[in-house]
Amino acid sequence: VQLVESGGGLVKPGGSLRLSCAASGFTISSHDMSWVRQAPGKEREAVAGLYLGGGSPYYADSVKGRFTISQDSARNTVYLQMNSLKPEDTAMYYCATLIGNSWYRGQGTQVTVS
Repeated sequence: VQLVESGGGLVKPGGSLRLSCAASGFTISSHDMSWVRQAPGKEREAVAGLYLGGGSPYYADSVKGRFTISQDSARNTVYLQMNSLKPEDTAMYYCATLIGNSWYRGQGTQVTVS
């Protein structure tokens, strides 16, 4: 199982970024997929998720209306479109999935809003 995030960078407040998470070793459409973030000195926060049971994607209140999670099954890739970015969105962003009893996440991609 491997997850590789990309797309982070430095952006001004109000700007946009699209993060990608390329998965290998498993099929994303068969698993719940999440984006989580962690800023220095702060607790890890799940910001968005897509779940097998269907229904609406999950969004943290802090990003609702600004972030959109999606997936491309053909590319086995999960995306996080982030609009109207704020300085408080600055963090390392990871995609994550639970397979069996094990959590997997990638190395992360840094997002800095300044």
